[in-house]
Amino acid sequence: MTDEPGPAERALYLAAVRAGGRLFPEDLAPDDHPTVAALVARGLLTPTPTGYTAANPRSLGDRIGAELRLRATRLLLHAERLPGDLRPLSHAYEALHGPSAPAAADGPGGVTRVPDCVPELLAGCTEELLAARPGPQPAAALRSTLTQDLALLRRGCALRVLHQPDTLGDPAALRQLSLRSRQGARIRVLGEPYEQVLVFDRSVAVLPTEDPDRGAIVTDPGTVGYLVAHFERDWARATPADHYLRAPHPTTVRVGRLLARGLTQRAVATRLGLSERTVAGHIARLRDRYGAQTLFHLGWHLRGERHD
Repeated sequence: MTDEPGPAERALYLAAVRAGGRLFPEDLAPDDHPTVAALVARGLLTPTPTGYTAANPRSLGDRIGAELRLRATRLLLHAERLPGDLRPLSHAYEALHGPSAPAAADGPGGVTRVPDCVPELLAGCTEELLAARPGPQPAAALRSTLTQDLALLRRGCALRVLHQPDTLGDPAALRQLSLRSRQGARIRVLGEPYEQVLVFDRSVAVLPTEDPDRGAIVTDPGTVGYLVAHFERDWARATPADHYLRAPHPTTVRVGRLLARGLTQRAVATRLGLSERTVAGHIARLRDRYGAQTLFHLGWHLRGERHD
C-alpha cells in the first residue's frame, strides 16, 4: 500500500463526506469493496454496525508524516554508518591492490553506538538540551534523571522538553516535571506522533536503537540540523504545559477530593454550597489537567492522588 490514498480511494472518501460522513452497504458497487477495505486499513473509514463512518484525515497525515520522518532519519543514519561498516572490506582490498582513493580516517564522527552515553553528554552540555520524549514517561524514570536535569539548569543551560499528554496525566510524573519547570525548564505538550531524540548544544544528537540500553550518537552537522529542524517544527505546534504545572485553585482541589470519595457532581455542589454549573467548571479543569475523557476516568486518576 502506498503512503497516500489513490484516486479511487479519494473519490470514495469524498463521496462519503458529501453524504454526511456515512457510507451504507447499499450505496456501494461490487468494485468499491477493495477501495473500502483500503480506506478502512488507512483509518479513513471506520466500520459501524450499519456501514462506515468517515474519519478525519488529519490523523492519517500525522501518522504518515511521523513514519516518513522516521524513515528519513533511518536513511540518514544508514548513510552515515555505511562508510564505517565497509571500512574493513576496503582495508582488505587495498592491502592487496593498493589504495585507489584516500581512506576515511577513523575517529568519532557520523554515528557510533555506545551504552550509557547520555550522562557524559549532559555533563558536557554548555548551552541547550532539546528533548522529545514520546509516550508516557514513568515517574520513576523522571525521578532518576532529576539531579542531572537540575544540574544542567543551574549551570545556565536551556532545557526544552516535549511530552505527550499521557505523561502529564500522571500526578507523580507531573510533580517531577514541576520541579524542572520551577528551575527554568520549558515544557510543552504535543498530542501528535513524533520521534524520540536528544540534541545537545545543536551539535550532538542521540537517537534510540532497537536495543533500549544503547543509543545512536549523531555528530554529522547536516543530520543534526535535520533533527533540530524537526524538533523546532514540533515545538511550534505544541502547547505550553503551564496550566498542567500550576497549582490548581483550592476549590478545584476540594472538588477533586470529593469526587475521589465517590460523590456525584450534584452531591459535590450541595456539600460545597456551589451551583452545579460552577462545579462543572472545576471538573472540566480537572479533566484538562489529568487528560481524562470521562468522569469515571477522572475519578480513577484522582483516587491515585494523595489527599492530605
